[in-house]
Amino acid sequence: MQAEAATGSQTRRAPPVLFGVIVFLASELLLFGGLFAAYFGLRSETSPWPPGGVRLDVVLGALGTALLLVSSVTFHVGAKAAERGRPGAFRAWIGVTMALGVAFLGVELYDWLTLDFSVSTHAYGTMYYTMTGIHWLHVAAGLVLMLVVLGRLSQGAYRDGNLDGVHAAAYYWHFVDGVWVALFLTLFVLR
Repeated sequence: MQAEAATGSQTRRAPPVLFGVIVFLASELLLFGGLFAAYFGLRSETSPWPPGGVRLDVVLGALGTALLLVSSVTFHVGAKAAERGRPGAFRAWIGVTMALGVAFLGVELYDWLTLDFSVSTHAYGTMYYTMTGIHWLHVAAGLVLMLVVLGRLSQGAYRDGNLDGVHAAAYYWHFVDGVWVALFLTLFVLR
């Protein structure tokens, strides 16, 4: 009976690009996990945390969070349009996603320019700028990835229905958005 079950079942394998992105995101999870561990380690050993005089603009942080959460929705809607064979709608939704991502980067830059502490002021400043800065770079990389997807779309890469590259970019974007939610909760809410 077991032999029949084994021969009757088929093993489904992830396409190589999706498998590669999943492995890459696992390594990114380790990177951000290390940053969170350092943050909470310093927090447990430093009193007060954050140091006196540190004021973060929670409304600005919430705005950035909203921008990224909406951008995950727009990317998802765009990917669904691609699955339905609607390249124009796909292009438009990815464009909206990119605009939201650029707006997020602008919000973060404004935040950095208006903070009353720097990366070298204290351990909190070091962790704040490191965590948000590395995340900022990941958002920028996601925008470049979307440009690649749009470039491939213009070359007809997805006409055959193979959307593995689109889904890989979506996995990355949703991961980056999820990391920001964790950063927002840690830096702006828990403090």
